Amino acid sequence: MQHKIDSKQHGPRGEAMTGAIESCVHCGFCLAACPTYTVLGEEMDSPRGRIYLMKNVLEGNLEQEEAQPFIDRCLGCMGCVPACPSGVAYGDLLTSYRAKVESERQRPLIDTVTRRMIIETLPYPARFRAAATAGKLGKLVQEALPDQLRTMLNMLPASLPKAIPIPPVVAAKGTKRARVAFLTGCVQTVLAPDINAATVNLLSANGVEVVIPQNQGCCGSILSHIGEEDRAMALAKNNLTAFAQIDGEVDAIITNAAGCGSGMHEYGLLFAWQPEQKMAEAFAAKVKDITVFLDELGLVGIPENQPERKVAYHDACHLAHAQGVTDPPRNLLSAIPNLTLCELNDGGLCCGSAGTYNLEQPDIAAQLGRMKAQAIADTGAETVVMGNIGCFTQVENHLAKMGATIRVMHTVQLLAQAYGV
Repeated sequence: MQHKIDSKQHGPRGEAMTGAIESCVHCGFCLAACPTYTVLGEEMDSPRGRIYLMKNVLEGNLEQEEAQPFIDRCLGCMGCVPACPSGVAYGDLLTSYRAKVESERQRPLIDTVTRRMIIETLPYPARFRAAATAGKLGKLVQEALPDQLRTMLNMLPASLPKAIPIPPVVAAKGTKRARVAFLTGCVQTVLAPDINAATVNLLSANGVEVVIPQNQGCCGSILSHIGEEDRAMALAKNNLTAFAQIDGEVDAIITNAAGCGSGMHEYGLLFAWQPEQKMAEAFAAKVKDITVFLDELGLVGIPENQPERKVAYHDACHLAHAQGVTDPPRNLLSAIPNLTLCELNDGGLCCGSAGTYNLEQPDIAAQLGRMKAQAIADTGAETVVMGNIGCFTQVENHLAKMGATIRVMHTVQLLAQAYGV
């Protein structure tokens, strides 16, 4: 017997799930855009298949445990979203569904341990730095560890870079053209602190005053996207308060991490039916990726004397697919004199990082990582740039494994280099 989904029965996100499910016409345009379908070739490992599974679980026609392996294998890359002619809000459905079922799940012990490590370390830079430092010692015995923990250790760099402190306010150079607040993030501040330094220096060089709210923290998206809704909301609330305390108006809230930007744009959904909903929606409306902001503002004063560069650009999924940002980073890179921009011939397929995916689904993530590294190498570029720390780490690891000497950089790092700041 078929049952119709009762959106009210499924809490604040019930309408989001119902709307997405009902708008899917199962046309199959999403299949070619789906990384797991590309790798596994299984209908239930496609967006169309997963929508069918989630629908039947919500209607009570299928046990959650039967559907869960296929839902877990979804990267949440949103590659299916721009491919869908019906405009299915797959991201809203997936995030909402994962939030609903997470508290009801019974996980194997190793999965529970891995997830607990993710929850308690990644959103907190000091904890993550301490855990990463301790993890290097674990490499001595890593062959005896389970796959997930061994994967985590293999992703750690040989040594962590020193932290780069950023003052609460970075003044604009020359004529002041704008004033922004900046989300410094969590994992990125530990693994690649130079990215944030390059961001504020680049903004300053373009006449932008940068304010750094001092009580900010992780935006919560890394937890929201794996179904840890309550913890994500607590982190997001902290940032809503921290950014609300800025003295005076700002033109935008800047992020340089695609995953963070995507997550913050979802704050309205995260706080649906909550007292903070309007505040969250106003916050989300001001969030802009650094490349979008600078493309709209226009670069000024970029030095003409630049070396010849051949650069490939990798589209981070949560920038290109989730936020629809593809032209701005290319426009900024193309503004650098003597730079040849190369495109990857892989249809924008996910690199396999996808937040915590390469920790929870290491085999699929590794296969996608190898495919992405090969696509980058095929361009003949000496440098590849991107706009997300997860992609950065994944691509760097897999290029190194294949013996490629291609340099991996964030978009702002290359731009800051061109400016000499």
